Amino acid sequence: MEKFIIEGGNSLNGTVEISGAKNAALPVLIATILAPGVHTIRNVPNLRDTRTTKKLLEIIGAKVTFENNIMQIDTTNCDNPVAPYDLVKTMRASFYVLGPLLGRYGTATVSLPGGCAWGPRPVDIHLSAMEALGAKVDLASGNIVATVDKLVGTEFEMRFPSVGATGNMLMAAVLAEGTTIIKNAAKEPEISCLVDFLNETGAKISGKGTAELTIEGVNELHPVDFSIIPDRIEAGTFLIAAAITQGEITLKNVEPDHLGKVLEILEQVGAEIQIRQNEIRLKQENRPKSINAVAEVYPGFPTDLQPQLIALLSVAKGNSRVIDTVYNDRFKHVPELVRLGAKIAMDDNMAVISGVKQLAGGPVMCPDIRAGAALVLAALVAEGTSVVDRIYHIDRGYENFEENLTNLGGTIRRSD
Repeated sequence: MEKFIIEGGNSLNGTVEISGAKNAALPVLIATILAPGVHTIRNVPNLRDTRTTKKLLEIIGAKVTFENNIMQIDTTNCDNPVAPYDLVKTMRASFYVLGPLLGRYGTATVSLPGGCAWGPRPVDIHLSAMEALGAKVDLASGNIVATVDKLVGTEFEMRFPSVGATGNMLMAAVLAEGTTIIKNAAKEPEISCLVDFLNETGAKISGKGTAELTIEGVNELHPVDFSIIPDRIEAGTFLIAAAITQGEITLKNVEPDHLGKVLEILEQVGAEIQIRQNEIRLKQENRPKSINAVAEVYPGFPTDLQPQLIALLSVAKGNSRVIDTVYNDRFKHVPELVRLGAKIAMDDNMAVISGVKQLAGGPVMCPDIRAGAALVLAALVAEGTSVVDRIYHIDRGYENFEENLTNLGGTIRRSD
């Protein structure tokens, strides 16, 4: 297993070009199944998860090339509507194939998902959405087996604004007969990106960016040339990296409007922020201030940046509290941060952080993508050497992570 060896103590300064958004790219890549032909998808980050998606599409029958962050996908002969366990167990987003396969073929066999091992993340909303559209859904040998003669539009209210279930229902509904209305839909920019892609292929979706999406079913879709939005989670991670090391950073190819609550929180901890079109500059001159924060669904502070924020607040002046209202069990990074000298106590889904002046290097282990990033940030500010193990998690979500950090002045290297 590969690991990062990190020498802490350097402030991060310089410029980073933000990659395409992983959480936007995965559903868009899978949605190409709905429109037979050759698609060109640009600004696709070269990650473990996007490469897994390429394999998944190839298993289904697509012909795929992936070079220079451009994925060309020929979905003309996708004739195997199956997502096997070996792939789905490594990447939860593989479950996105359920909607497109049902929409195009009326049948889908999809293994129950895996991915990061934290929190209760059931797929019941996905399945209820497919059933509402008329599909028959069964569980057989660890697989979801769904069939339908013809999907039919419906009105469906989600009990929780799930990003994954919203995306899955969108993809299923675009070829359904009649009108579908999704209420309490996720409003994340990644869903808006999927809506833009589907509409460019010929779908008729209105309500983008709101909690109510209306889909007028169409008979067919066509392939397109499409570009993925910038990754707001990668952008937020690098902004927090500069703040925790009291550095100065400029992000390029970024969408500031997607980071409103993140920038607000960083200003509260003492960062100076300047915004230009597709560019954010952050400067942190002093030790961070303590704050209270809540991770929420968009447009709130993202749960995918909650671990990085806790790492930052572990070296803040005073006491802080961070609550996660999206995933109650997303705190596996806390015991690892404590190994580096952080003082954090858990109270249900709230982390109570007593800021310390200095963390100390040590061995830690990544439990998931964002927790891994948080541990790297903590190691960059810790005194001495840290070894961050199981970094394959980080490779699922960050392109050229150590190269970017090295270019900013961090001392980090990859080792077997």
